Amino acid sequence: MTAATFDPVESVVVSLPMTTRFRGITTREVLLVRGPAGWSEWGPFLDYTGDELVPWWQACVAWATEPAPTPVRATVPVNCTIPAVGPERAYEMAQVSGCRTAKIKIAEPGQTEADDLARIEAVRDALGPDGRLRVDANAAWDVDEAERRLRRLAREDLEYVEQPCPEVTELAELRRRLARGGVDIAIAADESIRRSADPLRVAELEAADVAVLKVQPLGGVRACLELAERIGLPVVVSSALETSVGLAAGVALAAALPDLPYACGLNTAALFTADVATAPLLAVDGELPVGRVEPDLELITTLTAPADRQQFWRERLAATRRLEGTT
Repeated sequence: MTAATFDPVESVVVSLPMTTRFRGITTREVLLVRGPAGWSEWGPFLDYTGDELVPWWQACVAWATEPAPTPVRATVPVNCTIPAVGPERAYEMAQVSGCRTAKIKIAEPGQTEADDLARIEAVRDALGPDGRLRVDANAAWDVDEAERRLRRLAREDLEYVEQPCPEVTELAELRRRLARGGVDIAIAADESIRRSADPLRVAELEAADVAVLKVQPLGGVRACLELAERIGLPVVVSSALETSVGLAAGVALAAALPDLPYACGLNTAALFTADVATAPLLAVDGELPVGRVEPDLELITTLTAPADRQQFWRERLAATRRLEGTT
């Protein structure tokens, strides 16, 4: 079955309230669909438009209609995600996360470098000396600013900094500058892969040390497995802020990778005050189990989005399917 012929058995838009503002939103809306292989979801962020939406639908259809790839591990190590909150809240979120690795959002508009450092130190205190830290700048800096900031952040013993600059050519230039200056900090590419017409440029330009892969925007689990093999970099599988239904696809990808040297960014169900599953995918001892997640129909009813939002998402999907030529 293909995206062109897929007809969901059931579908519903749900709205999940969040514990704190993240990626500019306080509720997360996604379209849940059920197919022959089980439940899946379609949830492109609202800043995605046009052809960018098509891989998200292809990923949704693939998870709803195909079996998961054969796993090589039964559980997947994950990090907690710390939004751009104050240090006290950052400490609390890291301490209760059940994870030994944290990804910390930095470079938030309206915040200062001192705010970032206070958040990093708070998370380090919460996780203790054996905890691992990484930061995500969400493409906030030009090369000069990134070099200045990373010279300071290199003292923090970070695993890596994710997407410090927006363009892949900028990442490549930054990586060269850091190497020449003896600054030992790894670069991870996220947006330069998932929002690129040519994600392999990251490897061709030697622009990153780590590839961050997200199942939905990259077309599905198997598409990501193929990309991981071609890109030839260590992979971190990360979330696109899915419900536990969608997170299970990310876990399936991480479980099928031959090598998994880093914890994955898949513990984002912790950012919701409610989820569609009675047993949401939340880390226990820093790991998530492999397997599909079935939503609870009573929870779906509770979390169903209003009629106008149902209409918005269905019209958006219809436009996406027209772009793909599937209507």
